[in-house]
Amino acid sequence: MTGFQEAKRRQESFLAPLEKRCLIWLARHAPRSVNSDHLTLLGLAALAGAGLSYWWARTNPAGLYAVIVCLALNWLGDSLDGTLARVRNRQRPRYGFYVDHVVDAFGALFLFGGLALSGFMSERIALGLLIAYFMLSIEVYLATYALGTFHLSFWKFSPTELRILLAIGNLALLRNPNAHVPGTGWKLFDVGGAVGIAGMGLMLVIAAVKHTRALYNAERVD
Repeated sequence: MTGFQEAKRRQESFLAPLEKRCLIWLARHAPRSVNSDHLTLLGLAALAGAGLSYWWARTNPAGLYAVIVCLALNWLGDSLDGTLARVRNRQRPRYGFYVDHVVDAFGALFLFGGLALSGFMSERIALGLLIAYFMLSIEVYLATYALGTFHLSFWKFSPTELRILLAIGNLALLRNPNAHVPGTGWKLFDVGGAVGIAGMGLMLVIAAVKHTRALYNAERVD
């Protein structure tokens, strides 16, 4: 295959500067026996573990602690694999982009599936989150191909910030497994999930309009 040009990466989240320094340090000190594929598999296994832990948390609160550990391991594997390849100059742009995002798709299925089975979030909200995530992901991948820019964050939020918010939600559930939004009968995670669906839906519409306009202006037909 020839003529491939790697897309420009745009990461503008709140924690991006600190995260980048941390990941570079970890990559430089990682054992030589560990490679990017190992980290990608770690990220996938961690999200599968998070989904199973949410299911376990239905009957045992310890599952919520396990979810937090799995989220941390997912951050390590998902965030460090590309940095390790760049630091070691062992990059495979087509392979890395494809595998990372196929893994992300399966990981989202495992995570939201676990939430649906946990009892902390309704099945409909979990399904809505999964659909919204997939729709936004499709837009990002199409824009990456058509515009040559890969957006890793929206409105200063990236997967890292979302993992932290989810972990904070787990800590709230550990204090009160039946947590509801004060003054309502709504489950805490249902409200959070509904906000997530609305947020991703708005991001999707804004990005689609913005990128459609950019492509239309770039390829005007007189």
